[in-house]
Amino acid sequence: MKKKIAIIGASYLQEPLIQKAKNIGLETHVFAWEVGDPGETLADYFYPISIIEKEQITEICNNLKIDGICTIASDLAVKTVNYVANRLGLPGNSLESTQLSTDKVRMREIFNKNSDPSCKSRVVFPEDNPLNKIEATHSWPLIIKPSDRSGSRGIYLANTESEIIEGVNAARQESFNQVVLIEDYVLGDEYSVEYISQNGKHHFLTATKKLTTGAPHFIEKGHIQPSGLSVQMIEKVKKVVEHALNSLDIKQGASHTEIKIYKDDITIIEIGARMGGDCIGSHLVPLTTGYDYCRMVIECALNWPISMDIHEHHQSAEVHFIMDDKELLNFKKTLQVENNVTAIPYLRSSQHEEVKDSSTRLGCYIIANN
Repeated sequence: MKKKIAIIGASYLQEPLIQKAKNIGLETHVFAWEVGDPGETLADYFYPISIIEKEQITEICNNLKIDGICTIASDLAVKTVNYVANRLGLPGNSLESTQLSTDKVRMREIFNKNSDPSCKSRVVFPEDNPLNKIEATHSWPLIIKPSDRSGSRGIYLANTESEIIEGVNAARQESFNQVVLIEDYVLGDEYSVEYISQNGKHHFLTATKKLTTGAPHFIEKGHIQPSGLSVQMIEKVKKVVEHALNSLDIKQGASHTEIKIYKDDITIIEIGARMGGDCIGSHLVPLTTGYDYCRMVIECALNWPISMDIHEHHQSAEVHFIMDDKELLNFKKTLQVENNVTAIPYLRSSQHEEVKDSSTRLGCYIIANN
């Protein structure tokens, strides 16, 4: 009898995970709101249920007697995955750990408590005047972000008090709980660090160089592996990240740590207890390291020993996002003459609208270099 795995989410981000589970020979049960996403038809069984309906999903998974539950690239889905896992006695991170990794307020608190290098942060609750949270001696600029969102949603750079007010109001519109953070702006180049953990043992996979649009929204427009960091810096990064993973009590599954490096100083921006989105984990990691990252996530969910086998891979790979009509046209022209585009995870028609966060980008493509 086939083992059954539940997967939370059905978008293009989850498609590689669903396909991998099917390739392994698992029976896939996918839960997501029905909007025509690829996972809806790829799954063996699809349930048109919002991913936040934890109790309903738990009941169905219990009746199905699933053997494991997982997701990739979604903080919102992680909450449901670990809720179901804890209720049904399946592998996963604790509910406390889940809160620490999905609530940036709690994350900053635990980082401060455990001396993990992080930026100064001020919490603005719905009833607060944000200007009362700012010290007279603070430095400009400041970063404003929702406490509970990802994907560059609601991020603003403020250089004046009026921009703080504007940014906080806009961030509240993106937040589920209306709680906003005002943080010191951290200098440096941006990277992410990809890990897999099982039973509290952390395995470094690779680091990724991040490219963004810069101020005011810092939307990610590309990622490159390998990162270009020196061997010495990688070792320093690993020590910082593994200490922070322990601080958040992340013991199972993939993790994606965003950092900035300025000179030799490392600052943790945030950590997600899931695979990095933007095709970092699902595409770039296997392309550049040979690690089968999606399989590792499934193995953790089923309590199978994770396979650290290294398969054939490329020297480097990049994912690039299409940000406007001009880039969309240039990409279509490039596609006619270039042969190193290995995947086009999604591509949509021009919307003639400003790209304000990761969800409104026009598409992406992946290049692999031998």
